[in-house]
Amino acid sequence: MPLVQIKKSDLRFYEERVRDFLPDKIVDIHTHVWRAEDMPEEPDPRESRNVTWPNMIAPENPIEDLLETYRLLLPGKQVTPLIFPCLPRRNTETLNRYVQQCSAKNDVPALLFSEPGWSPKQLERKILEGGFLGAKSYLSLAPAYLPAGEIRIFDFFPPSQLALLDHHGWIVMLHVPRDLRLRDPVNLAQILEIDKSYPHLKLILAHVGRAYCRSDVGDAFDVLVGTKNLCFDISANTNEWVFRQLIRRVGPQRILYGTDLPVERMRMRRIERKSRYVNLVPKGLYGDVSEDTHMEEVVGQVEVQVNINKN
Repeated sequence: MPLVQIKKSDLRFYEERVRDFLPDKIVDIHTHVWRAEDMPEEPDPRESRNVTWPNMIAPENPIEDLLETYRLLLPGKQVTPLIFPCLPRRNTETLNRYVQQCSAKNDVPALLFSEPGWSPKQLERKILEGGFLGAKSYLSLAPAYLPAGEIRIFDFFPPSQLALLDHHGWIVMLHVPRDLRLRDPVNLAQILEIDKSYPHLKLILAHVGRAYCRSDVGDAFDVLVGTKNLCFDISANTNEWVFRQLIRRVGPQRILYGTDLPVERMRMRRIERKSRYVNLVPKGLYGDVSEDTHMEEVVGQVEVQVNINKN
């Protein structure tokens, strides 16, 4: 089975609308690579804080699959990915080691997946020894006693680590926590503090700060427009209205292309329903999606159109 089925209509759309619009050389700022063999069978209790639907797309995404995806989706383009692991499951060291090997073998840049419990010296050593350009972390790595809705940025990117990353001018790929996403006042306050206190950091808000719906934005772009070192990547975000507001308030100079591969391989159309994003997917393609509130199966183009019109 191919990584992604490319239909004649896909190729026609790419040739007529996409190929000449895109530059010949592209940097994909947000990709995950990992092997199924490196994933432990025992689940990590911290995974209950994560959405589950991305796990339906691919059981693994080794570097070979990542590069093949570019050949399929962006024929004729030279794409350089910034790679980092998937979400750690008790095996951060193994996942980081594989990414390091992929980076060295394929001459592509990489980020370390960091644990908040590491000391600054540990973090520095791991980044320098692995040749990484910075760090990515995730809200699920915050202390287990914290409910998901109460996790703050500093709970998984502690200030001592940020100071070290700032000292070197390294990248921080930030997936913001909390139910209100980008518009959350705690998130906004800590993003502003990072921008002010760590001026040498290259801070990237993944997924436009998880603003997948209009209701996720609030006044965030107005609050963040004055930041000096903050960029936004558009990975795994398809909301045209959000993109327009981001361009209007922040400007295109601080917007980075990203795919969140293998997520972008997903055959889906995303809609917004009652302030929640929903991925419309072909019936049966991703198994049983009935328990995931972000997934909905459809049959044929007509049914897809009906679901869209419900908004």
